[in-house]
Amino acid sequence: MANFLNNVLFIFQRFNWLSVLDILLVTLIFFMVLYSLRDTQAMVLLRGVIFLVVALVLLTTLVELPAFSWLVRNSLPALLLSIPVIFAPEIRRALERLGRAGTFTITSNAKRPSSVDTQRVIRAIVEASARLSARQHGALIVVQRMDTLGQYIETGVPMQAEVTPELLLQIFYPDTPLHDGAVIIAEGRMVAAACVMPLSASGVLNPTPERQMGLRHRAALGISEVSDAVSVVISEQSGSISISNAGRMIRRIDPERLENILAAFFRPDTTTPQRIWLKRFFPYLFQQKDE
Repeated sequence: MANFLNNVLFIFQRFNWLSVLDILLVTLIFFMVLYSLRDTQAMVLLRGVIFLVVALVLLTTLVELPAFSWLVRNSLPALLLSIPVIFAPEIRRALERLGRAGTFTITSNAKRPSSVDTQRVIRAIVEASARLSARQHGALIVVQRMDTLGQYIETGVPMQAEVTPELLLQIFYPDTPLHDGAVIIAEGRMVAAACVMPLSASGVLNPTPERQMGLRHRAALGISEVSDAVSVVISEQSGSISISNAGRMIRRIDPERLENILAAFFRPDTTTPQRIWLKRFFPYLFQQKDE
């Protein structure tokens, strides 16, 4: 006990502000890795890797196994090289968020629609969503925020039309040429329809059979994972309304709540540049407050 206390005292005697910075940097790295892997299949894989490493360490330290220890030591470099391959999608997503966060000074000064236009667009989306939900017509509406969706707009049919409930209802009427795919709204205008969205590869929609969703919901979640866009999706099976942002989805909401959430997302942003940077790199930390 005395030796343990002496060791602890020795550590605290060497503790300085550089040690605090060192610990904070290591903590930040672990936090960013775990945050990037949240609600993904990679998290399950990471737990398996941690369990395997702990088991190997215990086995090689508690039991004298020279041949097995040699194999583990020589296999470790190969395992380290395989980590970027295994976690490639998550690493790419984290780098994309870092790149988008670095452009806040440019995008924050971009042209934005007026508050009147924003309210008009929100009301049109809410009214169309309510009527589509009542008719059980599937729909996917993606609203651009600061991140440009140009590459996805190019996959659809150009529109450049005013956002109205009637036009949205016509587009998503079953068996019409434009009902498959997403409508993208940018700067208060409906810029394209029948756009192809990236599908989510995360496990957010698969915890239980009850929450399994179709391609529209995966597309809504997917575009929110690669950009800061807000997507509204109406289920063709149940008519339920869902909204997705920052890799998270809120399901089974009524039109009134949908309007409140959209108004919170698109209210004028008066935050400081530092807060904008944090909001763009860690969007989910601010999502619940915005809702």
